[in-house]
Amino acid sequence: MPSLPSSDELIFFVNGRKVVEKSADPEMNLLFYLRKVLHLTGTKYGCGSGGCGACTVMVSRYDPKTKKIRHYPVTACLVPICSLYGAAVTTVEGIGSIKTRIHPVQERLAKCHGTQCGFCSPGMAMSIYTLLRNHPEPTPEQIMEALGGNLCRCTGYRPIIESGNTFCMASTVCQMKGSGKCCMDQEERSSVKGQEKICTKLYNEDEFQPLDPSQEPIFPPELIRMAEDPSKRRLTFQGERTTWMTPVTLNDLLELKANYPKAPLVMGNTTVGPGIKFKDEFHPVFISPFGLPELYFVDSTDNGGVTIGAGYSLAQLNDTLHFIVSEQPKEKTKTYRALLTHLRTLAGVQIRSMATLGGHVVSRPNFSDLNPILAAGNATIKLISKEGERQIPLDGHFLERLPEVDLKSEEIVLSVYIPHSTQWHFVSGLRLAQRQENAFAIVNAGMSVKFEDGTDTIKDLKIFYGRVGPTVVSANQTCKQLIGRQWDDQMLSDACRLVLDEIYIPPGAEGGMVEYKRTLIISLLFKFYLKVRRGLNKMDPQKFPDIPENFMSAVDNFPIGTPQGLQMFQCVNPYQPPQDPVGHPMMHQSAIKHATGEAVYVDDMPPVAQELFLAVVTSTRAHAKIIAIDVSEALAHPGVVDVITAEDVPGDNNHKGEILYAQNEVICVGQIVCTVAADTYAHAKEATKKVKVTYEDIEPRIITIEQALEYNSFLSDEKKIEQGNVEQAFKHVDQIIEGEIHVEGQEHFYMETQTILAIPKEEDKEMVLHVGTQFPTRVQEFVAAALNIPENRVACHMKRTGGAFGGKLSKPALLGAVCAVAANKTGRPIRFVLERGDDMLITAGRHPLLGKYKIGFMNNGVIKAADVEYYINGGCTPEVSELVIEFVVLKSENAYHVPNYRCRGRACKTNLPSNTAFRGFGFPQVSVVVEAYITAVASQCNLLPEEVREINMYKRISKTTYKQTFNPEPLQRCWKECLEKSSFYARKRDAEEFNKNNYWKKRGLAVVPMKYTVALPEAYYNQAAALVHIYMDGSVLVIHGGCEIGQGLYTKMIQVASRELNIPISYIHTSETSTVTVPNASFTAGSMSTDINGRAVQNACQILMARLQPVIRKNPEGSWEDWIAKAYKECISLSTTGYFKGYQTHMDWEKEEGEPFPYFVYGAACSEVEVDCLTGAHKLLRTDIFMDAAFSINPALDIGQIEGAFIQGMGLYTIEELKYSPEGVLYSRGPEDYKIPTVTEIPEEFYVTLVRSRNPIAIYSSKGLGEAGMFMGNSVIFALHDAVAAARRERGLANTFTLNSPATPEAIRMACADQFTDMIPRDDPSTFTPWSIHVS
Repeated sequence: MPSLPSSDELIFFVNGRKVVEKSADPEMNLLFYLRKVLHLTGTKYGCGSGGCGACTVMVSRYDPKTKKIRHYPVTACLVPICSLYGAAVTTVEGIGSIKTRIHPVQERLAKCHGTQCGFCSPGMAMSIYTLLRNHPEPTPEQIMEALGGNLCRCTGYRPIIESGNTFCMASTVCQMKGSGKCCMDQEERSSVKGQEKICTKLYNEDEFQPLDPSQEPIFPPELIRMAEDPSKRRLTFQGERTTWMTPVTLNDLLELKANYPKAPLVMGNTTVGPGIKFKDEFHPVFISPFGLPELYFVDSTDNGGVTIGAGYSLAQLNDTLHFIVSEQPKEKTKTYRALLTHLRTLAGVQIRSMATLGGHVVSRPNFSDLNPILAAGNATIKLISKEGERQIPLDGHFLERLPEVDLKSEEIVLSVYIPHSTQWHFVSGLRLAQRQENAFAIVNAGMSVKFEDGTDTIKDLKIFYGRVGPTVVSANQTCKQLIGRQWDDQMLSDACRLVLDEIYIPPGAEGGMVEYKRTLIISLLFKFYLKVRRGLNKMDPQKFPDIPENFMSAVDNFPIGTPQGLQMFQCVNPYQPPQDPVGHPMMHQSAIKHATGEAVYVDDMPPVAQELFLAVVTSTRAHAKIIAIDVSEALAHPGVVDVITAEDVPGDNNHKGEILYAQNEVICVGQIVCTVAADTYAHAKEATKKVKVTYEDIEPRIITIEQALEYNSFLSDEKKIEQGNVEQAFKHVDQIIEGEIHVEGQEHFYMETQTILAIPKEEDKEMVLHVGTQFPTRVQEFVAAALNIPENRVACHMKRTGGAFGGKLSKPALLGAVCAVAANKTGRPIRFVLERGDDMLITAGRHPLLGKYKIGFMNNGVIKAADVEYYINGGCTPEVSELVIEFVVLKSENAYHVPNYRCRGRACKTNLPSNTAFRGFGFPQVSVVVEAYITAVASQCNLLPEEVREINMYKRISKTTYKQTFNPEPLQRCWKECLEKSSFYARKRDAEEFNKNNYWKKRGLAVVPMKYTVALPEAYYNQAAALVHIYMDGSVLVIHGGCEIGQGLYTKMIQVASRELNIPISYIHTSETSTVTVPNASFTAGSMSTDINGRAVQNACQILMARLQPVIRKNPEGSWEDWIAKAYKECISLSTTGYFKGYQTHMDWEKEEGEPFPYFVYGAACSEVEVDCLTGAHKLLRTDIFMDAAFSINPALDIGQIEGAFIQGMGLYTIEELKYSPEGVLYSRGPEDYKIPTVTEIPEEFYVTLVRSRNPIAIYSSKGLGEAGMFMGNSVIFALHDAVAAARRERGLANTFTLNSPATPEAIRMACADQFTDMIPRDDPSTFTPWSIHVS
């Protein structure tokens, strides 16, 4: 290998400023450079793999050939800085700031309430901004496409899309039914009651500043000069371990490739980057031909086809194909249209803007959506090396990586030629993924057939499948055998049989879902068969009969529409003083800062002197003895300061059953064994790979609930509630059914991973922590216990965190203690940021649940007796599992009165990471079981599930199973309004009509009621305190024990203080939550934070107002400032604590009765879905939610919580699937293999109504609404159940069936059994080990 030259200067611009990096490291990515070198922290780390969009920035480049500037979005985590020579980067800081002026994108995102925790907001803003730079008046479809690569876990996307739509030509914010007018255009309308006004506007568009494209920053002229410089030369960047070379001519590139044949070509870095990060690949040399003119061209001929340069990004390919399709006759563009369909959903727009056609073709991933179509369309590849050029077909041999047709190591792809299709040639791409967009296909296909002209006799057939083997595979033998056959049903039947014989998926194949994949292989083939039959019919209706009318819809994919909807809430009383903000839809107090990237999260805090970075070593075994930990190599690694183990914990390494560092044994995969502290995170991470841990497995290894029951392995005693005489009642019913339901777990997927900054102080063993948590008190307690110091030496600060959902309730205490021990040992500050994969592995999530039921009922649908048992998978330590099982048992009746009722629950101990709190705390799981047995009863009685729900619902003042009295009047009101205003019965009839006319697509509807609870059965958890200071200038500082996790708690507290002190909100500031200012604060959870902290703030303000009364009475006309100045001079204290004792709840488990909850939240939701019975894909058409909000302190925040929780719930019940190996290894560790909803999953029509009631027990008669919406997502799984039931009825299958949660495409498809599921080979489960298992 030739010797490597010294390093060149890397020149690029960031936000208009020139950056000259003299020692550019090829291993450094743009995200790290922005955050740690340039200290631009607005761009966030969310996943590190380009899958979440949190780090989206805009890259602009000048093309000397076209003399045009191209702006495109990228995920900074995948962009090597060395690839940016000559580029201009714009980050969220570069488009607007609260210090100068904010950009209209940022303003509208904030004012439309499109931000909650704010962590995804900079990425969202940059995606919309980049679109606007290219299309200043975008269409709603372009907005949807621009946001497809960005994930949000808080908002449910609707307000984000709405903020983008305000830039569209005819604003579509409230465009209903295509009229362009809002059906409630006036700001308010009278509701049924006459005196109450209903509002539908959560913000005022008149406030928005206009978008002026002429005000955008100019492209740096220096970069234009650099791009046009005729004397450009090769660039070399020499890093610590690697070298990056950028050739400037094709000959130079070929020379480099000949000299470094093993060096990868890096263009978009979407394949090489993840390989380095996640597969530990190492390349000493990178060659980057980015911008090489010979790789960027389009050559189109009218009769031949189109040749596209290998350097074109997939986004540029998309634009090119759109242009060709618009210019050429339809029959020539079948391959291009098939490619365009898949390009729309392939990854997100950021990845499509980075990944290149050449890179995609040559890397040949088995998941490629494009390669099977290119192969089916007879594409060829032009290769070039120093030896010359050659063309090879992009066919099965190439895709299957057969050595004789592979690239030689010195060759590169120059271009790809895609021929036009012809009249008698049909080309299609088909795919099915866990979600519609930005998800690898579960199975995809490219298929083409050529007929003898004027006939349906097969002349040539090509079938390629992706994701059914290690490479894309070709059904070559099948195709050969079918040549000469007619395109008819008999041919289809033989084709299915042949292709199943030819393409064998082993039962234990990686990725699992084997029977589903086998079914998809032939289901997709059938779809192609129908498409071609339709195409032939269009060409000659006389000769070729059309497919049956009721098969037509099977051919079409679900469209990606722009969501529409309304949010309805009670208008503020016109007599309320204008200054009083309570009841108004006020914007989140940090929203603008979220959108500008200026809101500071823990890892955005500037570096602290001498700080170190922490990386974890986790157990690779589920249950094993630790024989030895060898850290010698790790300690010798550059930059490493120390390795921390259990031996280094001065105090309690096992506090309340939670283990900090594994000692002697490991009890789950993902348990922390030791940590490495080093000068950079890269050094710490690299050193963790050098720690050698020797294990000896211990039996038993318990992974599933079933195994726990077998071994009698539990974390707590049984909890039980019983009323009536269950055994006796079963003897006097018409029917009894029994069943069981599995509800799998859920990952929190908060956008900001667990982050802690621990700073040891010089004196008195003090430790200061900055941490994203819902429970600072617990962090303080665990750190004090671990360091063996009093709690008064530990200060825990929490300003905000990027989402939590329960996942930051108890886990940060454990991780905080792990971090503090490292800080204590090294004597230096420690920054501890979990990577997404480690976070998902270590912190676990929602408890998987197994529910078993026995239900006795009458033929009219009245349930007389229920005996239910619940088991949750708690994992390896106690955590909050006992409390979760208590909630499961207490909430298990939902909204139904069953006179003879027994419910038992138990938390199982397994060798999985401990599951923890998660929004809804057990209720979202248990409710699936309740609604499942209601649905089963309905099926047995030949009634609608909604009729059985109504028959058994609480109707008058009643007692719960645990003897708490309540009035279900708001429940009845929500239920009736939901049925009526969603037009349920009319739409149910329409769905039945649709189902009659469509065999392969089915629609289903479901309405579910809800009786939800807030707060906790232990009264001491419900207490809260606040501290309010009034300063001499009249400004007010409000501090309380609640944490801002995105729900807008700080905003509501400002509203409370404003009303109580009777001053404008501009006078009031909230800074942070801290154990220094408010000690012993309860956790921010259980939907009670506004209730309890609001009462504490109210109490403090009332105390202060009482003190000010004498001053005010003397000078009633004075200003607030006058009164404060006077009070100070009269020595009146202007600071006080406020306190709320808490709701006096209690539960006696011995007597099985109590008042465990202060009040109930009621609601109802109706959802309608459409299901593709051939693939299992579904589309959520419409959702109506009616939520009993009593009086909403802030309707914008409350509706945001309801919508966000609903989408999170919908994810839990449909697409979010955690995969574990039989050995207890979590496979799902990032956005690639764990799919949360994206913009395309939300309902096409989304209506939310806040229903008014009274709740005198809570502040201002409000109700806590943070979690209740989560349950509403379960209307989707039961709508899916309804659609599947319709399919099963038509196919003559059993009416009663189980749809476990999540109802994934796999579960839906396999429940819609048909001739295709009957054809597939089935394996005896005892003959193989499956790739993954369910743990519920």
